[in-house]
Amino acid sequence: MPMICIAIANQKGGVGKTTTAINIATAMAATGWRTLLIDLDPQGNASTGVGLAAADRDASSYDVLVDNVPITDCVVGSSIPGLDLVPATVDLSGAEVELVGVEERTHKLRDALVDHKDHDICFIDCPPSLGLLTLNALCAADTLLVPLQCEFFALEGLSQLLQTVEQVQQRFNSELGIVGIALTMFDRRNRLTDQVADDVRECLGDLVFEAVIPRNVRLSEAPSHGLPALIYDHGCAGSRAYMSLARELIGRLPQERVAA
Repeated sequence: MPMICIAIANQKGGVGKTTTAINIATAMAATGWRTLLIDLDPQGNASTGVGLAAADRDASSYDVLVDNVPITDCVVGSSIPGLDLVPATVDLSGAEVELVGVEERTHKLRDALVDHKDHDICFIDCPPSLGLLTLNALCAADTLLVPLQCEFFALEGLSQLLQTVEQVQQRFNSELGIVGIALTMFDRRNRLTDQVADDVRECLGDLVFEAVIPRNVRLSEAPSHGLPALIYDHGCAGSRAYMSLARELIGRLPQERVAA
């Protein structure tokens, strides 16, 4: 069966996007899925978060997009069983400029992944913008997972992202869907957090996952150790929430592909 490809995107920074990418990928690998995580953010935080030092990133997503290096040549293993990585380097920050004059520049990642059969599922960690890197991810993806911070301006930013998705569907990738919205950084002590969560659910209904990712110290600590929270502290509230999110995600994927 073809690999399922999920972009994790939100143009707003600091919403828990990379934390979600790292931990949902780890959770899927833990349940037996051959999982690939593509780091498409020039900051390279997803690569660092699964323990790959900058000095060890010989080939990267930059090479895939700019130099047409086969994706299999850029995949490296991680310390997490079942989870492989295409890392990012700082070179990626110049990729958008270098691709400006390239034909089919929005489809470079899609073309690189089209025949990839080494993994069952792929997660793409996008940069916090709606530029060419994120556009490549949306063109390559089957569906989109949106981490949404429980704060006042959340819905405003989400509206812009949904408009971009609609434009991508019309112009580049008619098959692109949205698998769900994941509420992140939820703080039950804060009434505004509850209000935002209620507003998002009222607006988007079943599109919002039931699992809610809490503000959690262990989630924040884990990347400094080069580990997903699921490995760093499997029993913490954040880890349990990401396992619940993974179970929900599996339930929303095409069942014929889950069974395969």
